[in-house]
Amino acid sequence: MTKPGAPKRYLPTSPFKAPVTLPPTQFAVGDQVTHDVHGLGRVIGIEEGIAAVVDFGSTRERILSPYAKMSKL
Repeated sequence: MTKPGAPKRYLPTSPFKAPVTLPPTQFAVGDQVTHDVHGLGRVIGIEEGIAAVVDFGSTRERILSPYAKMSKL
């Protein structure tokens, strides 16, 4: 039995394509970003490998890694 949050294992003999794994995006303080829920913002703090603190104008949010809904502009 697999854990609920565990990624599924890919078998080389599978007839389906291997899942695409994107490398984690690296953000730096001052980077301008866009988030699917919060919109445009600017990175104001980094917790290395854990989270990014982003100022979206009306609110500041701590976005956890792997930043699935956030991308660098």
